[in-house]
Amino acid sequence: MTSSPTPTTASGPTPEELDVAQPVCVLVFNANDPSGAGGLTADITTIASVGGHPLGVVTGTYVRDTVRIFEHHSFADDCVDEQARAVLEDLPVRAIKVGFAGSPENLAVIAEISSDYPELPIISYMPELSWWRDDLLDQYLDAFRELVLPQTSVLIGNHSTLWRWLLPDWDASRSPSARDLAMAADALGVPYVLVTGMPLPEQFLDNVLSTPQAVLASHRFEMFDGTFTGAGDTLSAALTALVASGNDLISATQEALEYLDHSLDNGFRPGMGHFLPDRMFWAQPEDDELEAEAEPGEAAPAPADPAGRSVNEPMPLEGFVMPPHDTKH
Repeated sequence: MTSSPTPTTASGPTPEELDVAQPVCVLVFNANDPSGAGGLTADITTIASVGGHPLGVVTGTYVRDTVRIFEHHSFADDCVDEQARAVLEDLPVRAIKVGFAGSPENLAVIAEISSDYPELPIISYMPELSWWRDDLLDQYLDAFRELVLPQTSVLIGNHSTLWRWLLPDWDASRSPSARDLAMAADALGVPYVLVTGMPLPEQFLDNVLSTPQAVLASHRFEMFDGTFTGAGDTLSAALTALVASGNDLISATQEALEYLDHSLDNGFRPGMGHFLPDRMFWAQPEDDELEAEAEPGEAAPAPADPAGRSVNEPMPLEGFVMPPHDTKH
């Protein structure tokens, strides 16, 4: 009697090889933004764009369009806790970004989770929250200061936002420098601060990574004619993913700022409100590629947003017409 051959399996990559080949996992706490301007949409797109694997924990949702925020609905803290711990117990998270958590209770959950994983760098972004009710805003900022900042590795925020929050009694005769803001943050336990949107002469803005002792990196942007929404979430998500990938903080900051610069340069206005960064700018075809794809004697394909078309007018689909959804009830 002949014995059956022993089944064999194809040799797969070793765990070490998988660890190198797979995108790094980045955990993000942020609110859903149905407009796609910021929030988790910005985080997920950005992290994937720079080569990471985003793990999005929904802390709540904005009610907003590309013009303004109308309302925010916060998730219950136990829901936020369960989302985060489920992925942390399964996936090898390399860094955590803290965006808008929506409530002091959610901040307490994030702080507790962060303390359970002290080896993970925490990148905290403080958005502009002037749209919120004053009493809710004050409670949120106090909780962030007491619970999250002591565990934060890098704090990111616009110059005016950080100024109002960290240095409310600052003498307005001169603007605080990045080092001034870093000293205020250092007193609360934060070793590094990335300050964005610092005014410079001749229509430029500076973005500065600083400690209380020194400026470590900076990148100038020329001011744009249009108003952008979502730049802060884009920058903080990019930095978190690049730090998670093993880059040192200074080179990760420079690369994240360059990525944001390209995203803004290729920004677009999908609605009737603000411009949004194009976080997938590198995937758009170049003009010479469009010309090369055209048949000899044919004009190159029209650009994605031809002049004269309304921002709300859909692009025509050649050979395919959607029927109207006019079902009678």
